[in-house]
Formats: sequence, C-alpha cells, structure tokens
Amino acid sequence: MNINTRQENNIFTIEINRPESLNALNGQTLQEINEAVSHAEENPEIRVIIITGSGEKSFVAGADIKEFSDYNADQAEEMSRKGHINVFDKIENLKKPVIAAINGFALGGGLELAMACHIRYASETARLGLPEVTLGLIPGYGGTQRLPKLVGKGIANEIIFSAKMIPAQRAKEIGLVNDVFPLAELMDKTKELASTISKNSPLAITEAIAAVNASYSENGFEKEIKSFGKLFELEDKEEGVAAFMEKRKPNF
Repeated sequence: MNINTRQENNIFTIEINRPESLNALNGQTLQEINEAVSHAEENPEIRVIIITGSGEKSFVAGADIKEFSDYNADQAEEMSRKGHINVFDKIENLKKPVIAAINGFALGGGLELAMACHIRYASETARLGLPEVTLGLIPGYGGTQRLPKLVGKGIANEIIFSAKMIPAQRAKEIGLVNDVFPLAELMDKTKELASTISKNSPLAITEAIAAVNASYSENGFEKEIKSFGKLFELEDKEEGVAAFMEKRKPNF
C-alpha cells in the first residue's frame, strides 16, 4: 500500500506514504487515492476528508517521472485524462469537503492534488511549485486551469513559466493556500477546521461545493490534456526527462 488511511469520528485522513520517492504519485498511488476517496464519499459516518503526506519533508513531490518517461503522445494523454477523471476532478467535485494539509514539498502533481482539494492549509516549511516546463512539459493534472482561478492569470503564469518554488507564506499572500502554521501544529489545525465543518449540514455543503464549482469550464481541462500528450513526442521533453534522470541541468 502506498497510502495510509484512518478515521477519527467524522474525519477521514488519507496519508500518501512513499517516503523513498518523497511521496511521488505513480499509477498505483493514484488508484489507491481513488479507492480511498470513493470509500469516504460512500460512508455516511464520514463528513470531511484530509489529504496529507507522510513524514516532515514532503506532501507530494510530483508525479513519478520514471513511470512515464518513455510514453508517447497517446499514452501521456491517456495518463492525464485518467488522472483527471479518477482523482483530481473527482476530488474537486466530491460531495464532501476535502482539505489538503501540505506538510512539505508540493510540486507538480503534488500541487495539482492540493489545488483539487477544496481548502489548503500548509506548514511553514512547505514549498510549492509547478516545475513541468523544466522537463519540456506542462502541468497535466489541472495545474494550468486551477492555478489561475486561485491566484490570477499573471501570478499563475509566473509560477508555471519560471518553475520556481514559492514558500508557504508567499503562497498564503497570493491565495494559493488558506493559512500557514508551524509544522507541529499543521494537523491539529487542519483537524480543528475539519471538526468545525463536520458539524454543519452535509446536504448544504454538498450543494455549496457544486455551486462554487459551477463556474469552472471543462474546455480548458481538455486543452491541457491534449497539450500534455503532444509534448511527449517533442524533443524538449526528451531532453528534460533525460536531464532529470542523469541529475544534470537540461539544455533546451
């Protein structure tokens, strides 16, 4: 198992647990998240879901690049589409609120996972970013669509184009995370919020989620999926991934 789950009263926590890869997302992990989220949604005793990473260093450090480094365009597009349907869109449109407790690095697919959640709390040690362009790629799990809605187009472009990591406090300033706490307090503060939410009407919250999400357009996500797949057959992706594997800077 690549995740740990636990239920405390009405709160269900999903902890991504791949410490050897800084909790990077591979296909198996995404499938386990899908199954855990489905279980939580169907269990009437569960009111709120928390997603976090194991350890003190990383929430999710990205997608597992080794798993898709040799994909062609069709395979990459299918990976992106499957991820959207089974995990990222599913979380965003879940009938129950999902809170991300970002305990460390949230990069690439990790930041995309956090952005799919309805609320984001972060530790003071967290670092967030979308480094895909350093690989000759773009975010493929909703990053180009959710980030502008959270922080505005200009700041989103800066984050995506520069591939820089931003500290937690800056993420709070731009609206990427709701609040920031010392690492030792992060889970307690997240559970406090979850407990407060769990006391409110679950039917009303379900409708509130749907109403807030109604402003989103599916067209942008489709464009992202197509572009993500296309880049897998261009030379920049080959150089970017090779450089990552060889632990050197890419030469685009």
